[in-house]
Amino acid sequence: MAKMAIRLLLCSFLLTASSPIGLSIDDGPLNNGDFEALAAGGNAADITVPGWTTSGAIELVESGQKQGAMIIIVPQGMRAVRLGNDAQVRQELAGLDGGAVYAVTFAAARTCATMESLNISAIPAVAMASPTVDLQTVYSVEGWDAYAWAFQAATGVSGGAALSFQNPGMEDDPTCGPVLDNIAIKKLFRPPPVNGVVNGDFEEGPWVPPNASLGVLLPFNLAPESSPLPGWTVESDRAVRFIDSNRFSVPQGKRAVELLSGKEGILSQIVRTTPGRPYTLSFSVGPAGDACEMPLAVSVFAGDQTRVVHLSPPDAGNLTSQPASLNFTASADQTRIAFHSVYYNTRSDDRSSLCGPVVDDVRLLSSAAHHGPPAILVLLTLLVLVF
Repeated sequence: MAKMAIRLLLCSFLLTASSPIGLSIDDGPLNNGDFEALAAGGNAADITVPGWTTSGAIELVESGQKQGAMIIIVPQGMRAVRLGNDAQVRQELAGLDGGAVYAVTFAAARTCATMESLNISAIPAVAMASPTVDLQTVYSVEGWDAYAWAFQAATGVSGGAALSFQNPGMEDDPTCGPVLDNIAIKKLFRPPPVNGVVNGDFEEGPWVPPNASLGVLLPFNLAPESSPLPGWTVESDRAVRFIDSNRFSVPQGKRAVELLSGKEGILSQIVRTTPGRPYTLSFSVGPAGDACEMPLAVSVFAGDQTRVVHLSPPDAGNLTSQPASLNFTASADQTRIAFHSVYYNTRSDDRSSLCGPVVDDVRLLSSAAHHGPPAILVLLTLLVLVF
């Protein structure tokens, strides 16, 4: 009987382990997310894209390919997909954890028009970031940018969702439209508040490709429940850039945020506070190490208080991060903290690439927490109670 019970238990374990419900999608590139794979016996002119379901005017474009006098930009590798009028690519994602938030990273470039955009969706989902990513502003001289978008997977729907990218535009030339490349996914973890701020060190965020020399843009209109940067939202009309220490200068840890486009790119969070209590909002600011022209300055807001922090001039070409803080008294049980660049900065070696100051290590400390009795008084009180 004991042997039979062990066998039944082992079979049950093996069945559970082999069930797709118990599997989670891996962090990293999607199946043929770089569009390098071609259909068997096919070529780039074929509209069959392995791993993807397509509709509309789809074209696989190759690096160096021309359209008239224009060279079509392929972000990385040899191939990418171009979405013409109302065209769409879709991939079924299996093994999603219900209720979890997933960040999708992708590279995109414009072709014929300046007002091109991408509509992104994951069906079914509980919540999604803004479905439209505007490609009008090109943040780098490369002619393309990497973006992050996020969605919260629905619960109780067999652990899957259909991820789709669609060109909503209608151009005179039906083949005109955005180029899409390097699509990856990452399951996000929402860390608990540390020092009063969720993800104040920015260590949790979207998938960053190992060779991502441009960082990853976080578009505006991000909902807190489906932000690719847990705890934070991006306000106004422009993006901010999620960077890592592999390619950029980061004040502490591995990741931080570079503020772009002045007041048009605001990073914010709603934090819990106690009305009437004084607080200190501390953070680090510094350069990204991407040849961003001085001066660099950050505007910081907390409740009804604001401050402008100017980075110190570089010393012999080197500038490390510097600490900064803002004191305020809370007037409600929730307080908005926010950061944006004061100036519209560009790189000294490339005037068409946007850049700005870096923010990291954001902390919210209650001044009242330091107003307790001195340690010696506590010790004397304990001695009296004991003896």
